[in-house]
Amino acid sequence: MQKPTDGVGRRLKRLRPVRRVSPVSRARRRAAAFVGVLTAQLSRVAPSARLGRSLAASVRPFATAERALPIAVAAIVAVASMLAFLPNTQGGSAGAAQGSPTSPRLAINGGIHYVAGSDSARTAAILDAQKVDASFQPVTLPGDVTTQPATEQASQSTGAVTADGTLITGYAPDSTVEDGSSLIQIYRVKKGDTLSTIAAGYHVSMMTLWWANKSAMKSKTDLHIGQLIKVPPANGLIVTVAANDTLDSLATKYNVDPQSIMDINQLTDPTLVVGQVLIIPGARGAPIPTPKPTPKLAATTHSTSSGSTRHSSGGSAPGIGGQYTGGRMSWPVIGGGNYISQYYHYGHWAIDIAAQYGSEVAAAASGRVIFAGWKSNGGGWQVWISHGGDLYTTYNHMSAITVAVGESVSRGEQVGRIGQSGDATGPHLHFEVWVGPIWNGGQRMNPLDYL
Repeated sequence: MQKPTDGVGRRLKRLRPVRRVSPVSRARRRAAAFVGVLTAQLSRVAPSARLGRSLAASVRPFATAERALPIAVAAIVAVASMLAFLPNTQGGSAGAAQGSPTSPRLAINGGIHYVAGSDSARTAAILDAQKVDASFQPVTLPGDVTTQPATEQASQSTGAVTADGTLITGYAPDSTVEDGSSLIQIYRVKKGDTLSTIAAGYHVSMMTLWWANKSAMKSKTDLHIGQLIKVPPANGLIVTVAANDTLDSLATKYNVDPQSIMDINQLTDPTLVVGQVLIIPGARGAPIPTPKPTPKLAATTHSTSSGSTRHSSGGSAPGIGGQYTGGRMSWPVIGGGNYISQYYHYGHWAIDIAAQYGSEVAAAASGRVIFAGWKSNGGGWQVWISHGGDLYTTYNHMSAITVAVGESVSRGEQVGRIGQSGDATGPHLHFEVWVGPIWNGGQRMNPLDYL
């Protein structure tokens, strides 16, 4: 048989079936080629030939197609996973629009919103998320449900921690104590002031001022310009509540009505607190201690240019000689509980004897009544008695007169009753001793030199 020509042979080869390569085989070949190239590159760039050969030898077992494919797939997955955790630096991209797990999150209305991109973009997203939905309708509460806050509110929010580390867990109660401190006024003494003039200005008794200020005064005349004087709102005492004091015990002690204490101090709680300052209206304290008079020598008399006799100066007690023969005078108020509420001093030329209203007033010595009635000199209802020897006594502010002009009275005989007529702020007797005609050239002396 004759061999085909070259042209025919080539045509016959073209008619042979073509071997097709599957995608799997192609991928294996490519993976093997990739591993071969990688091995060659590692051998070329290694710092030494030995290192390159070692790496090539290490990779050679994986150079087969069956092993290279799963290794390549695993490498791709690993790279993709690492890229997923990298921060998104593309502001305004599609990924940023949807957010990523590492972007700042904002919880709004129960949902979590991712805010990515620049600060301005995050701020805009937050403001946009805070907008109220136009379709939102407020809930109408039933009529019996109140939306007003409670009357009592905590002074500090529960859970707050103070500077010293104290945890606030409840309400801080109001610890203010009701008392009469705010009712007490303060007066600054001026020139010419006395306790009596200050008391008259505030319509309280002189003794009320003495009781309120006796701890700072040695005597009732111990005043100086600029001194501060406490002035209670009414006649009575200022007390500080002690450990065992109660409202009833104080009322019993000072013989006053418990309700009057509540009213004047504007108390709403009858329970007292130690240190509480209270005004006890109508209460009375201890009398002003009366100094023991210094014994005086008997006074001598001498004639004046008018022919009348006068006692010698120095305030000595009336003597036995001359026209006055009564000796020392007796106390002009009958009954216990009376005391000197104001002494003889400049501007007050007498002594004031405080006593219960209506107590008996008695003549200090025997004599004759030369006046009995009302005088507009501030003394109100008053009696004047002449005792002879140009010596006189007057009894002022009385509530009743029991003698008449021209009547002779003996020592200790009643001439009237204690009152507060005229210029007086409390029941007392204003007792004067005159040497010379009363209000007609005579001179007022210290009554304690004659009693």
